[in-house]
Amino acid sequence: MSILPGRDWWTGLPPAAGAAVMATGIISTGLHLTGHEAASLAALVVAVALWLVLAADFTARLLGDRGRFRAEADTPAALTAVAATTVIGARLSEQGLGTAAAVLLVVAVALWPGLLFNVLRHWRRRMPGAAFLGCVATQGLSLLAASLADTAHQDLLARAALVAFCLGLLLYLAALFRFDLREVVGGAGDHWVAGGALSISALAGSKLTASPVWTGPAHTTLRTVTLALLALSLGWYAVLLAAELRHPRPRYDIRRWATVFPLGMTATACLSVAQPAGVAWLRTLGGVLLWIAVGAWLLTFAALVSAHLAAGRGGRGR
Repeated sequence: MSILPGRDWWTGLPPAAGAAVMATGIISTGLHLTGHEAASLAALVVAVALWLVLAADFTARLLGDRGRFRAEADTPAALTAVAATTVIGARLSEQGLGTAAAVLLVVAVALWPGLLFNVLRHWRRRMPGAAFLGCVATQGLSLLAASLADTAHQDLLARAALVAFCLGLLLYLAALFRFDLREVVGGAGDHWVAGGALSISALAGSKLTASPVWTGPAHTTLRTVTLALLALSLGWYAVLLAAELRHPRPRYDIRRWATVFPLGMTATACLSVAQPAGVAWLRTLGGVLLWIAVGAWLLTFAALVSAHLAAGRGGRGR
């Protein structure tokens, strides 16, 4: 029996499924940074396959079901389309596939303004953690642009990455004022994006800090801001983990992939920040956090399979 509900299962995936691509892609990056190339490439293949599935679904909705497309484009989870694209692009750039990464940057830039505008105009008070996806998507653009600027020695692209980085921080502050803090003890998984958004900001900051474009006071400022963002993300990590232990939520929810992504992103941010910031112990911490993220990915995938198997048994029993 297939664990997936029917031949056209992919047409029913919600936008939140993009978090699975983000989680898998960033874990691939972390594994690459720690020298586990075989596992990293395996994760990258899975992430790209998932991205292609979601891209096909996105296109099918855009062309064949405009009503559903417009309804889902208004939700914060729609921005996972941009974030997932940039995470995959940044990993491909590290793999030396600059042309493919550049194409994904173009795709992400094309999607970003329309989706962000739709999401922001539907913001309200007391929002779940998905509100921080505006920051995540924007910092994803900064991360990918900075990665490509580093490999192609494009100063203009590096400056564009800095603009996106600053805008992402403003979007984080705006989301923070709308975030419902009760989600910390009762959220279904996407509440972890409150910390993950700071982690991807720190990761983007590490790429900017490592760029030769920024020297003197500009470099010092970027380093300081990046370390501050990483410290805040680690603070969120501790608070959210403590809340999970105090208020367990073991039932599978697709938003749990939005938990795995920040776990992987925080680990990868530590690994990436260590060298340009000159803080060697962050690499050790990042290595520990990475295996926690890998474990969380495996547990979440097992819960997904179990949920589909249970749904299949329930369907046969009716």
